[in-house]
Amino acid sequence: MTGITLTAPEIAENGNTVPVTVDAPGAVAIMILAVGNPEPAVVTFNFGPAAGSQTASTRIRLAKTQDVIAMAKMADGSIVQAQATVKVTIGGCGG
Repeated sequence: MTGITLTAPEIAENGNTVPVTVDAPGAVAIMILAVGNPEPAVVTFNFGPAAGSQTASTRIRLAKTQDVIAMAKMADGSIVQAQATVKVTIGGCGG
């Protein structure tokens, strides 16, 4: 879908530290979800008018192979999303 780009590895050897980057020009908020985790909501980033760019990078824990979803609320109120499947060889949430 246009307006958002999610970058995540196809394979993560260790689910404890999976790098994820989301770019959503014009977004006021970005949320990252890991739907296969015990707590799917991972993080929400909020951007004010002084933000130079609407890009967020972090490392997340993934319990198992699953879809990572990034959702962005745009300045006009619309929601855009992107999804990537990450194969985890060693789980990072106690699994």
